[in-house]
Amino acid sequence: MNAAAKTVSAAASAATIHHFINGRIVEDAGARSLPVYDPASGKQTGAVAMASRERVGEAIAAAAAAQPGWAAVPPVQRARVMFRFRDLLEKNADELARVLTSEHGKVLSDARGECIRGMEVVEFACGIPHLLKGEHSLDVGSGIDSWSMLQPVGVCAGITPFNFPAMVPLWMFPIAIACGNTFVLKPSEKDPSAPLLLAQWMKEAGLPDGVLNVVNGDKEAVDTLLDDPRVDAVSFVGSTPIAEAIYARASKNGKRVQALGGAKNHLIVMPDADMDQAVESLIGAAYGSAGERCMAISVAVPVGEATADTLVKRLRERIATLRVGNGLDREANPEMGPLVTDVHRKRVSDYVQIGVDEGAELVVDGRKLKVPGHESGFFFGATLFDRVKPAMRIYREEIFGPVLSVVRAQNFDEAVDLINAHEFANGTSIFTQSGEAGREFAKRIHVGMVGINVPIPVPMAFHSFGGWKRSRFGVLNVYGGEGVRFYTQVKTAMARWPKGIVGENHFSMPTMK
Repeated sequence: MNAAAKTVSAAASAATIHHFINGRIVEDAGARSLPVYDPASGKQTGAVAMASRERVGEAIAAAAAAQPGWAAVPPVQRARVMFRFRDLLEKNADELARVLTSEHGKVLSDARGECIRGMEVVEFACGIPHLLKGEHSLDVGSGIDSWSMLQPVGVCAGITPFNFPAMVPLWMFPIAIACGNTFVLKPSEKDPSAPLLLAQWMKEAGLPDGVLNVVNGDKEAVDTLLDDPRVDAVSFVGSTPIAEAIYARASKNGKRVQALGGAKNHLIVMPDADMDQAVESLIGAAYGSAGERCMAISVAVPVGEATADTLVKRLRERIATLRVGNGLDREANPEMGPLVTDVHRKRVSDYVQIGVDEGAELVVDGRKLKVPGHESGFFFGATLFDRVKPAMRIYREEIFGPVLSVVRAQNFDEAVDLINAHEFANGTSIFTQSGEAGREFAKRIHVGMVGINVPIPVPMAFHSFGGWKRSRFGVLNVYGGEGVRFYTQVKTAMARWPKGIVGENHFSMPTMK
């Protein structure tokens, strides 16, 4: 374990977790704080300081001061920092995964997967010299050339959720920084240690002080980032109500904004689907990470009564064998861990009761699950509803827990219309052996990310991630090519170097001759 990992691990287990500003850990003596828990045991393992408006202002000031110098660094040198950072991520992936599991609760294999998917975005950012190439046109007019440049936006802020404490920050700051911007990250207060590790590894990779800053906090910190005129762009991932509010407030303040919101992801099971594959995919997509994923499948849509009956029976049987436990328990090798907090567990439990009250058929009830030796942990068992109707709240609203609803459709068109009518449009999938059905689905569905026999179609780092409708506010998606466009602004130049123009005066609209 390197020095940075030891620092953060110790902070998580025994002390108050603070901030990373201008290249160093900044303690907030006397600041408000919130508890940090181990979700598997339910015990408090530390506390995280809540940054004041003044403390956030210090981070913004550090970023603003560092930005001109960092923007002047050639892209190839910025890429070398990213290469070194990528190597540090790979070297310390196991340590980072353990920190993620200890504070979030996801099983260790899932935490490792999070590290890998985040590292892929860093690898994409390593290609920034190529990605920042502009366009050039020779002789757009007589003796006149024109070209474009992609230049940094300035100071960027990222506000990230609890469910991916490492991956979502890695969606944002590597590309922003590689493009020549500086960055202030406000991670979730529920699992704050991983972002501090990332910031310290960036410094170890050679990033100048002030280019990346991390402030822990709550609404006061967020509002400061949204209102401060020195912040030029804001990226957010979280629930739809917060995404909408952040988009409105930051946009009103003249900032560039991308805000990703909630989801209600559907998976259609056609009568010709490979049922073994469909069931295993649904189990992983619905209950992996205890359903705390914005790309989790929360609605299964079997087509035809026979398909639905078989699917529900097979899901019930598979849920009975699902291994639930402490994500760090290598011997037990659990498939699903606890929810992130006891408050969230109660929220998910309330939604299950709402489903029962609304008349949905509760096939498997996960509310009473207890894990031996972890009776105080925030565990919630896999839950399955059948015969859910579109008017029910458990269908309309994002639960963000291990709750799968089955909505039966009589045919392919009905299933597609059901999905297209939902206000959320993040991800969706279809399981079928029909090329025609898969092609029609991809073409007709009004959703941002589509899978065909792929349950969680999260795009690779060289594509871009983002939903439609009320799952995204703003024009551009995160990472990939759209991420580069978000963190840069286009400047177009024209030049003419002919002889004999000294003394000419032009008072009319310029035209090309």
